[in-house]
Amino acid sequence: MPIPKNFVSPVRMSAKERAFSQIQRWIIDGTLQPGEKLIDAELADSLGVSRTPIREAFQLLEVQGLVSMHPGKETKVTEIEKDDILKMYSTMAALQALAAENTAKIIVPEQIEQLRSINLEFESAIKSGQAYQAMETDEQFHNLVVELSDNPYVASFSASLQIHIRRFKYVFLKQSVTATQASVHEHSSIIEAFEMNDSERAQAMMKQNFIRPMQELHEIL
Repeated sequence: MPIPKNFVSPVRMSAKERAFSQIQRWIIDGTLQPGEKLIDAELADSLGVSRTPIREAFQLLEVQGLVSMHPGKETKVTEIEKDDILKMYSTMAALQALAAENTAKIIVPEQIEQLRSINLEFESAIKSGQAYQAMETDEQFHNLVVELSDNPYVASFSASLQIHIRRFKYVFLKQSVTATQASVHEHSSIIEAFEMNDSERAQAMMKQNFIRPMQELHEIL
């Protein structure tokens, strides 16, 4: 089980939180491959913690659907299926489109500028080849739109689905700058729709922002 030696551990976290955060990231970025067996002793040694927080992290990751635990036997990274892309992204597209539609009606200039600033960070991360940073910044953009929509049900379902989409999104954001630059332009179009309080265009552009990478990812994989 290959484990990087030069990773930066998060600070001000409990041992369980640190283990959970790092293992989750390794699963998302493909360091720990689908179907790979996770050895608690090796992970504990690499992360500088005891085996207890590793096992506690496994339990949290199992709830998220990222690992499968078989007590007394083994713990493995869950497999990902190509057709899951179509199911996950189409569902997320509907949720995010609803959020964008609602946000367009109530957003204020200060919030629009905040979205514009996040999109600039997103573009910078893409151009510098920082795929994981780009993924996190992209999520900041969409999470803010959801937050502004003031719909707790959309927020809850989106957060749950986002964990699984991350595994696919990371693959997409590792593609060429030309391919991923389209996401930056779509974000800009969403922002323009917000400026005009055009809920119909905001909804349509947000949906496109998920459907396009869904189709491209399905072809890549």
